[in-house]
Order: sequence, then C-alpha cells, then structure tokens
Amino acid sequence: MFRRALLRRSAVLFSAALLLAGCNQAGGSVSAGGNVEKPAIRVAIFTAVDLATLWLAQQGGYFKAEGLDVQTDVASSGQESLNRMTKGQDDIALSTYTLYFLAKSSGTDVQLVADATSASPLSNEVVTVPNSPVKTVNDLGGKRIAISSKNAASDILTRSVMRDHGVDFSKVQWVPMPLPEMGAALAQGKVDAAYQPEPYLTQAAKVSGAYPVVDAASGSTQSFPLTGFGATGKWVQEHPKTMAAFQRAMLAATRDSVDRGRIEPLVVKNARVDQDIASLMVMPAFGSTLDARRIQRVPDLLQQLGIIQTKIDASEMIAPQASSG
Repeated sequence: MFRRALLRRSAVLFSAALLLAGCNQAGGSVSAGGNVEKPAIRVAIFTAVDLATLWLAQQGGYFKAEGLDVQTDVASSGQESLNRMTKGQDDIALSTYTLYFLAKSSGTDVQLVADATSASPLSNEVVTVPNSPVKTVNDLGGKRIAISSKNAASDILTRSVMRDHGVDFSKVQWVPMPLPEMGAALAQGKVDAAYQPEPYLTQAAKVSGAYPVVDAASGSTQSFPLTGFGATGKWVQEHPKTMAAFQRAMLAATRDSVDRGRIEPLVVKNARVDQDIASLMVMPAFGSTLDARRIQRVPDLLQQLGIIQTKIDASEMIAPQASSG
C-alpha cells in the first residue's frame, strides 16, 4: 500500500501554478523606486513547505537586491506567528488564511501582504492506516481525526470535503496535535484518520503505511488558498516602500520556483525533510500576488460552515500589490 501511495505521488507532476493575477481589485499597483523605510525586517514563520519561496528569496539574494535584510522568527504554529505579528514582535507573518479572517472577524486589524500557497491536487489529504476502522470517506463520521489546530486549514478543509461527500462532521472527535506526530498517532491507534499536508503526507506513508482516504483539496476546496503573508494595517500604512520591496522579491522568487531543482534543496535544508521524501512529495501551488476573488473563497467557506457569522469582504483586507517593475 505504501508502494502504491508513493507511485501515485511520484506520478503527479510538480504543481507550482503561479497565481500572479497582476493588480488585484483592492489596490492597484505600487511601483519600484526609492529607499525602503525599514531595511531590516522580521518575518514570523512556522516551519512548512509553504516557505520555499521565502527561503529562495532569502538565500538567493532576492531580498538583498531590493534593499532588505529579512530575518525569520520561528513560531510553533500559524496562530503563534500571527500573534507575534499583531503584537508588534515581528513585522510580517506567514499564517493560514482561515486564521487571518478569524482575526479580522474578532476586530484585529490585519492586512494581507502577499500570497504564499494554495492546495494542489494530492498535496493535502485525509489519510488512514490499515488497522484503522476508517476505510473510505464515508467512515469518517463520528471518528477521531487528527488536525493541526481548530479552525486552521486542516480543520476547515476536512470538514468541507466531508460535507461535499454527505458525511456528518458534527460528531467527529477532533484531535489537535503537531503535524509530525500524526503518523505515529495513526500507527498506535490513538486516532482513526489524520489530515496530512506535504511533506508529512509522504513521511506518514513511508513510516506508518498511511494511505489516502480523500483528497482534502477536492470538491469545494479544489485549489483552495492556504497560506499567505500578512501585517497590521498600521505597519502597511507606515512602510509602503518596505512592503513593496518585500512583494517584488517574493514575486521574483515565486516565478523562479517553477524550477523544482531550486526548491527541493531548500526544503531539505530548512524543513528538515529527507532527500528521498523531498523528491517524492507533491509541492503546493506557490503564488505571490493576491487576487481578491480567489481569496474571497476563504471567508465565504468559514461563513458557510458557521465559523464566522457575518460576511467579510476580502478585497478590503488586501494591501496594495507591487508590480515587478
């Protein structure tokens, strides 16, 4: 079963579709030029493959070319990285879009600065193991499902795909735990299924014999926006040239990320992924420029699932987007 899973994974072409829609509805473009207001900035991150383009921009000299010295501050989760940014500990944060919109719904002043990733086919799946009572998506109702945290992408995508298949998720026992621990929890029978993104998806297949129950990026969540970079509205207003420089560097790195040979070594080095796993794993779809219509899918799904009660206009949260010129 592991062999079939790996063959299936290796058969999938590298999905790095560039989501570069130019100027989005929310803000027009910001042209290059002028010195940045703050040359040295800190970006709160959580270790994930989603950071591949930032690592490329950082280690490939893209930020330096824009007059920026970008340092990263490693958090344990997307919620923690978001908290560090909103409290002023860091300038920018990588987090999941669901958490940005939940923060906005509670009155937190957050702006979306740049895109990071969307879900590509087979890169985010709900998996099980041979000794689990879960065999198909229809078996997920009422079971113990491991997720990274409540209302994060893992939770939202799993609920959405269950809803698409007519499976009741109201009685599921959601079990939050760190992504690296899910494979062992499955093997030990502590959970019946788990949401796994790459590289943990391929690692779980290798270590625990985990295999897919359903692609979490299918149906209503096909190509769903996953992660992005954000800052406070105050920071965006006070640092327009710094933000534009950051955006241009990320845009250039995203364009060059189509070369998988440049991405895999960064994943091995920075995400501590074995080379054999890195060569087999399915990459997410990397993006940079934000498009309001695409990002609107996130708050709309949160509202459909009853997680937020009022409609949020994504375009109002998107900071002005830089051009490549």
